[in-house]
Amino acid sequence: MKKLTLTSFTALLIIGCKTDTKKEHLVLNYPITKKVDQVDTYFGTAVNDPYRWLEDDRSTETENWVKEQNEVTFDYLDKIPFRDSFKKRLEKLWNYEKIGAPFKEGDYTYYLKNDGLQNQYVVYRKKGDEEAEVFLDPNSFSKDGTTSLAGLSFSKDGSMLAYSISEGGSDWRKVIITNAATKEIVGDTIVDVKFGSISWNGNKGFFYSSYDKPDGSELSAKTDQHKLYYHELGTSQKNDVLVFGGTPAEKHRYVSGQVTEDDSYLIISASVSTSGNKLFIKELNKANSPLIPIVNHTDSDSYVIDNIGSKLFIVTNLGAPNKKMVTVDAAKPSPEHWADFIPETEYVLNASKGGGYFFTSYMVDAISKVYQYDYEGKLIREVALPGVGTASGFGGKKDEKEFYFSFTNYNTPGSSYKYNVDTGEYSQYWKPEIDFSPEDYESTQVFYTSKDGTKVPMIITHKKGLALNGKNPTILYGYGGFNISLTPTFSIVNAVWMEQGGVYAVPNLRGGGEYGKKWHDAGIKTQKQNVFDDFIAAAEFLIDKQYTSSEFLAISGRSNGGLLVGATMTQRPDLMQVALPGVGVLDMLRYHTFTAGAGWAYDYGTAEDSEEMFKYLRGYSPVHNVKEGVHYPATMVTTGDHDDRVVPAHSFKFAAALQEKQSGTNPTLIRIETNAGHGAGTPVSKTIEQSADIFGFTLYNMGFEELPNKEVLKD
Repeated sequence: MKKLTLTSFTALLIIGCKTDTKKEHLVLNYPITKKVDQVDTYFGTAVNDPYRWLEDDRSTETENWVKEQNEVTFDYLDKIPFRDSFKKRLEKLWNYEKIGAPFKEGDYTYYLKNDGLQNQYVVYRKKGDEEAEVFLDPNSFSKDGTTSLAGLSFSKDGSMLAYSISEGGSDWRKVIITNAATKEIVGDTIVDVKFGSISWNGNKGFFYSSYDKPDGSELSAKTDQHKLYYHELGTSQKNDVLVFGGTPAEKHRYVSGQVTEDDSYLIISASVSTSGNKLFIKELNKANSPLIPIVNHTDSDSYVIDNIGSKLFIVTNLGAPNKKMVTVDAAKPSPEHWADFIPETEYVLNASKGGGYFFTSYMVDAISKVYQYDYEGKLIREVALPGVGTASGFGGKKDEKEFYFSFTNYNTPGSSYKYNVDTGEYSQYWKPEIDFSPEDYESTQVFYTSKDGTKVPMIITHKKGLALNGKNPTILYGYGGFNISLTPTFSIVNAVWMEQGGVYAVPNLRGGGEYGKKWHDAGIKTQKQNVFDDFIAAAEFLIDKQYTSSEFLAISGRSNGGLLVGATMTQRPDLMQVALPGVGVLDMLRYHTFTAGAGWAYDYGTAEDSEEMFKYLRGYSPVHNVKEGVHYPATMVTTGDHDDRVVPAHSFKFAAALQEKQSGTNPTLIRIETNAGHGAGTPVSKTIEQSADIFGFTLYNMGFEELPNKEVLKD
């Protein structure tokens, strides 16, 4: 590959404010990104990849490029007159006590709490009526708060704890084992753990999942052979037993092991992609017991939710696109022996258990309905929720008669409730004391028509009394993939946006899980354009109904949603004023060559599958569809330099292409958070800073010289 030197000159761009007066301000000097002559050939078609060198996250050149881009970006952001005001308002609104739902382990009750602006939640515990004490403070893990608590797993009697930590936002974990009574660390720290949960076998040891360390960069090299191990307390990790995986002829990219609550069985799930799994069961109380397949193919999604003796309860979408619950005996667990327990309905089933009951949560047009069943399959009651929105939780140990659930929607901060499983009664356990008035806002669900006639739901939230004059700053947020459902959830960040007169709209696009497997499959592979069409139609609806106009519309999404934004802005650059692709999958020809990206092929397909799939992917891949001479919207790409799920090279290459080919006067910036990953565990301080930057950039490029509502900024 021919190497070209970095050009020393810079491009000068004058940024104009989109107002009637067209004021010119803020000079941008983009660094010129070098180009190389890398050419790849797919089915006889040559494809240039001039920014391939940016994939090397360990090179000095890439490091220097990141620094230069951040200098340009933050110099621009520093000059936005109301950016600091946004940040101060976010800090003020964020600064309230937050308490998670309690859970019992051994003699103690544990819960997570954040005093307000702490970077990470602190784990507290108490015994009986004694005063609560700090049990584990992740804020002490690192000075800048970038090392986070990624999981807690207690042994059967609660005497031991294995907790995992993430450093710099990476998906790679370290597992630290402690004596819960004394808080003392015992034994080896388990390293190189990635994906899957920690599941104890009584009090003796636990199962965990990991990949072999990849050749090359830990943050970007391909990982596609997942393995399940067993670690016995008091032994070295090098002696851990390989339980499942590691067969070269049969690679599984995602493997997890879960021990049933009664410690009788190990349940193993093995997948080659993010959709579909094999399922196996192994008796733990019999020496050398065989691994028995429950489902020996990956054409469906199934998991064991509980058991009573040898009777297994399984949630599955095998032959039931909206999922159902079945029962079967562990001795003969294959599908031909299954009996329906809770049949499939027209709505998508999500199930949990606790207190000797099952709880089925259904999404009715993305809004929660919850029902309680006993272990004979009898409907006990519908749980009357506090309102219209999203309920979650409804889970606990079998012998607990009280547990907790949470409830929220787009304009109501999340509260938690203590639920009595026998009576169905509940009381509010915790309500946030927050400087925000939900009663001043409203959410409306609408149904609009996509390009092919499909009806798509969307929830639009804003201040009451909003004037439909086409001039309201609006964020249209979407995802549309991986069977993931977007349900109503309160966000401090969105609350600040709506305080400023902003509209926040969320459509439930195809590719998601809101209407089951059929809805998901309608937005995958060669049906992926349906997702972009749904998003475009949502924007057109908001404009047609005068919620906003193209001049005041921003589109936003993260991860697969970043792909959504990238594809939409390259297909319809005229439709929006601002584009905000976050940690996006943007190079669709090479996504599967990084970390665990090959596991996303169920949704995307790969450029190696067939000539048809290659052409389809190339047809919408954002990196490959930035054109010369096009006036693209004001764009701020965001990513993290430690993102090892969607590697930052996607964002680097997309931003470089936009900066090279943008013909208009709109800015094209990339904001690269250092020592940060895909999003989980991000310190509060970094989240607030990034949100202020995004909002400031968005409103400024809609033509605002000051905030629309300055009253909320006054003390």
